[in-house]
Amino acid sequence: MADPVHKIKTSAVQDMTRQALAWPARLLFPPVCAGCRRHVSQPGVLCGACWPKLRLLEKPWCPVMGTPFTHDMGEGFLSAEAIADPPPFERARAAVIYSGVARQMVQGLKYQDRTDLAPWMANWMVRAGAELIAEADLVVPVPLHWRRFFRRQFNQSAELGRAVAKLSGLPFSPSAIKRVKLTRQQVGLERHEREENVRAAFRVAPDAEIEIAGRRVLVVDDVYTTGATVRAVAKALKRGGAGAVDVLTFARVLPGDFRADESATI
Repeated sequence: MADPVHKIKTSAVQDMTRQALAWPARLLFPPVCAGCRRHVSQPGVLCGACWPKLRLLEKPWCPVMGTPFTHDMGEGFLSAEAIADPPPFERARAAVIYSGVARQMVQGLKYQDRTDLAPWMANWMVRAGAELIAEADLVVPVPLHWRRFFRRQFNQSAELGRAVAKLSGLPFSPSAIKRVKLTRQQVGLERHEREENVRAAFRVAPDAEIEIAGRRVLVVDDVYTTGATVRAVAKALKRGGAGAVDVLTFARVLPGDFRADESATI
């Protein structure tokens, strides 16, 4: 029978070894706040000044759109948005409201090459999208056009999708859907212009049709603004044979908050 005291001692030594090995990296690259980059105790956390500025999305919310209600409206009650303009996807969820520190994190990931933020942002996304993840078959990020990817060298949605897939144990398919039209940047476009801009912009890759056929696909993006992009992606996935599509984003611009000049959203 194994000695329990020996096990405890071994575990303690292993913990001390891991901490000792981590010290050089912490000295050279001290952990910083995911929002303002002040020094913090551990990677991926917010400092005391930034944490209160992060507005988490919580229930009660619309079961389709994921937009919050001021109070519980009862099971199955839909928002006006879901009734007036039913989306081509089944459900949408987001972790935080797109404002303050959340906006800074999105901009850091997208424009300042802060890919180190993706795993921490994905942690909040997995929490918010637990019911979607439980039923999903695979994770598909919103793609960039190859020319834009060539210039940027990475896709922020793919970074988030990869992290969500790793945390949830779901298959990750970054090339299942292609952006076949080089669209304008969505920044500065009105709602109807965004919809027209991404019309017919996406297509399921021929070699991915078997992979998504009849499957429930979880589409991952950084920000849900008007929903034009993820709606276009959902339509393309369903045309390509997907059985159902859900959407999970890090941040959400709430209805009524949208401005055509909203920066850092796609």
